[in-house]
Amino acid sequence: MLTLKEQWAQCQTILADNLTSSAYQTWFAPIVPLQFAEGVLVLQVKSQFVAEYIEQNYIPLLSAAIIRVFGQGTRLEYRVLIDSTSGAGTSVPSAGSPAQAVNAQFIVGQQAAANFDSQLNNLYTFDSFIAGEPNKLARTAGLAIAKQPGYTAFNPLFVYGGSGVGKTHLVNAIGNQVKVLNPQSRVIYVSANTFKLQYQDATRNNRVTDFLNFYQSVDVLIVDDIQYFAGLKSTQDTFFHIFNYLQQSRKQIILTCDRPPVELKDLEERLLTRFKWGLSAEIKQPDYLLRKNILLSKMHRDGISLSVEVVDFIAQNVRNSVRDLEGILASLLAHSTLTDEEINLKLAEQVVSHIVALQPRAISIGDVLTATADHYGVTEKSLLSNNRSREVTQVRHVAAYLCKELTSSSLTEIGFKLGRRTHATMLHSVALINQQLEFDASLRQHIAQIESALRY
Repeated sequence: MLTLKEQWAQCQTILADNLTSSAYQTWFAPIVPLQFAEGVLVLQVKSQFVAEYIEQNYIPLLSAAIIRVFGQGTRLEYRVLIDSTSGAGTSVPSAGSPAQAVNAQFIVGQQAAANFDSQLNNLYTFDSFIAGEPNKLARTAGLAIAKQPGYTAFNPLFVYGGSGVGKTHLVNAIGNQVKVLNPQSRVIYVSANTFKLQYQDATRNNRVTDFLNFYQSVDVLIVDDIQYFAGLKSTQDTFFHIFNYLQQSRKQIILTCDRPPVELKDLEERLLTRFKWGLSAEIKQPDYLLRKNILLSKMHRDGISLSVEVVDFIAQNVRNSVRDLEGILASLLAHSTLTDEEINLKLAEQVVSHIVALQPRAISIGDVLTATADHYGVTEKSLLSNNRSREVTQVRHVAAYLCKELTSSSLTEIGFKLGRRTHATMLHSVALINQQLEFDASLRQHIAQIESALRY
């Protein structure tokens, strides 16, 4: 009989064989198996961030490894270590395998609400969903629905937007809040692809009636990525009947999609018409303020410390999705953990450049003068004047150096714009800063910050 440690070692072997070395070492090597009892495997992880990242990126592989070693039906639970001295922690259940769990539910038929597995991700709540202008309408509607599912004007709620903007997080948050306010509610979250596979399986095994009975028994139906119903006539027909039944029964329907209803192709018109009955709410790509607030929230939650410059750099450049922001933080944490290196602006630039295309902009002498003056808290007028105070002179030297490094202008042009100074004066300023950079770490940091602000 193998011990728990030996069984988990077998799982780790499977994981290591299917992952890159850095991914395995970062996310799975530090995991400690704590307990396996009554079909529940408890794994200790360093933070909730680690649990969430594994759930989002590696749960299919982890589930397969656990089933192979511990057996079919094994449930996974994470224990997040809070105090390493006392061993105190908090438990976070895994979302598991939606397709298998829901199949089991509709075979059994009507279940008591207490035993009903909603397949919601417990990590996705309104508390962890950062509000901002790009998601304001959808979030407001979601909060209203959570209080009175099926009894608002937002039925169905059709949430659309690009990949990674937070649609799945929001609809799970609605479902979780419904369960908090009314624990007896039967809420089910399912992806369109899983729904399709369940229906096909029910058809092959003559269980279509059970399938229909299950979905018509829920109080809140959440279907993610509805665009994957395109071209599936039988699946669309079945979903149409479920939709009608729930709508007429004043049950709540929530759908997500990567585009608005008007742009959907290969879906029956009668379905498209019904999608428009309630509210279509777009979640747009996060703006700078929302991106920055999301970063700050995740840093606080996961105990990650980043400088203001690093946060600003990431928020300025990672523009497309929340998922990219999470990936950047995960990559920075992995790099820092593996190399024992401080997370600084240089590392952030390196990591970000591998995930998104940085767009350097053309920089003028005027841009450099403004940025340098702002950074040091002096006026541009003083830089152009004959002020020879030590502080202003040093800032003027830095401005000349950055103009030489970041623009295509000659030293003569730079000197002219910098208060009609000579070529020789500019040459002296550049040489002086080059010399100081060799031993002055503080100056290197200041120049890096100004340069980053100018480049992106």
